[in-house]
Amino acid sequence: MMRPLIRISFLVLALTCFSIYPQAQPLNTAVAKENEKSKPYRILTSGKLVTIKSTKTIKNVMVWTSGGNRIIEDKNVNASNYNFRITVNEKIFFIMVQLMDGRTFSEKIGVQ
Repeated sequence: MMRPLIRISFLVLALTCFSIYPQAQPLNTAVAKENEKSKPYRILTSGKLVTIKSTKTIKNVMVWTSGGNRIIEDKNVNASNYNFRITVNEKIFFIMVQLMDGRTFSEKIGVQ
């Protein structure tokens, strides 16, 4: 007789706790928008041709596939624009851009 009452009490307590704290992290869209605005470069794609245009000088560029295979690693670019052509048959890539001031940005892109 007591066991069902204890189970019901535990269930009510658990549901109450879950309804009070429904999110692990609060959604803060203002911070996400601020990070997008602070990015000093743009990545443009046209088919398999990818162009990185930056307002700052680009130091290093690294590109790898979603499977983890590195396809481009170009050090000492020292330019504000960088072009490359995708030569593998993948659609999702990750790009890491390091600027001369030391800041590093990573981004996921898709190509057709």
